[in-house]
Amino acid sequence: MRLGLIIGIGKDPDAAMAKVHDLDLPTCQIYAEEFELEQAGRLRQALDKHGIEATSLVVGGPGKEVWDFYAGPLTIGLVPRETRAARLAHIKKASDFAKKCGISAVQTHCGFIPENPNDELYKETVTAMREVAAYCKRNGQNFRYETGQETPITLVRAIQDVGLDNQGVNFDLANLILYGKANPVDAMELLGPYVQGIHAKDGLWPVNPKELGEEVPIGKGKVDFPRIIARLKQMDYRGAVTIEREISGAQQMEDVRASKAYLEKLIG
Repeated sequence: MRLGLIIGIGKDPDAAMAKVHDLDLPTCQIYAEEFELEQAGRLRQALDKHGIEATSLVVGGPGKEVWDFYAGPLTIGLVPRETRAARLAHIKKASDFAKKCGISAVQTHCGFIPENPNDELYKETVTAMREVAAYCKRNGQNFRYETGQETPITLVRAIQDVGLDNQGVNFDLANLILYGKANPVDAMELLGPYVQGIHAKDGLWPVNPKELGEEVPIGKGKVDFPRIIARLKQMDYRGAVTIEREISGAQQMEDVRASKAYLEKLIG
């Protein structure tokens, strides 16, 4: 297991990769909003210069996404009908960008996938998921779903209904807690065969039914990291464990460094 960091590259991929290198992390997940050819070249150059492996390209939007229980189902991912076409096009553009950069996986939140497989919105979402997964497959990539808005069994059902062999899961350990969907230790038994990436993040269960639980530094929340890492070892997981801390500024980097030290002890 190799540690990494999820990082936005903005307009300066070299500065972003320098930050990952300075943290002595061998991998990263790239978040980008623009997919111009020139930017792809700069990113590839920065990855090579700093000796960093980009394990996936993370895609969001376009359009407003609200991370809560009320506006979230209306705005996140491929579920909302109003933004679906634009987001399908955006993910395909991201896939082409990732191919130019030599990044072998694209990942996103698909949104609040309906629990009921007979729901028309469920069927539409599965069709949309199949469309982008098939596009990524043609580009030689895996398409990964980040956990969070849906229960683990719903995500497994959707993956099986899509029916393609290039699908995977980016297992965000905290999101399952923040959204009140599952205990990540238990969820591992369902999602384990599909896990291709890990977001090392911690959080607390929601206490306000209108708002997600609180994200906190690793070791301060409800994710049982010792059991998770032990289970990943049992599964012979060889992918990246990517640190995510959803704050900004100096404290973010302090928390990332502390998370790295904590996880290194567990991984050994």
